Amino acid sequence: MTMTWNVTPERYDTSEATALRRDYYDEVASRYWGRPATAREIDEGLTGDGVERLAPPTGEFVVGRYDGAAAACAGLRVRNPDTAELTRVYVRPAFRGTGGGGLLLAAIETAARGFGVKRIRLDTRNDLVEAQALYARHGYAEVPAFSNGPYAEHWFAKSL
Repeated sequence: MTMTWNVTPERYDTSEATALRRDYYDEVASRYWGRPATAREIDEGLTGDGVERLAPPTGEFVVGRYDGAAAACAGLRVRNPDTAELTRVYVRPAFRGTGGGGLLLAAIETAARGFGVKRIRLDTRNDLVEAQALYARHGYAEVPAFSNGPYAEHWFAKSL
């Protein structure tokens, strides 16, 4: 039996999308702090994080399922008529190495084209080396800094 990925738009606040967003924040916060994030820290990190912009008409949220199991997510936030930002790209550890990351990016790029966007950009941290490699493999090039957030250490962009 062949296991397959299916990536589709989904509201960011469904139970599975919410669980994926929590797992994403848990991993990036835990890696940053060098210790496991607490449930309270995860709750605080997700409060007021702008996730509501990851829904039409200002964006999109996609969930990837591997053989039916919610395994990955990514978000797109439209910044202006030509540019959108890729955010919250996450594949649960058990599903890494199965092609899900590339499929998330393809789904987000399709959504961006649907919004008429010509370019996708993102920022990421030094320690998220797997993410940096994923973006580079899929045609995202490092560009000069376009933001100055506390977690922005590498900036990437791709023309569509």
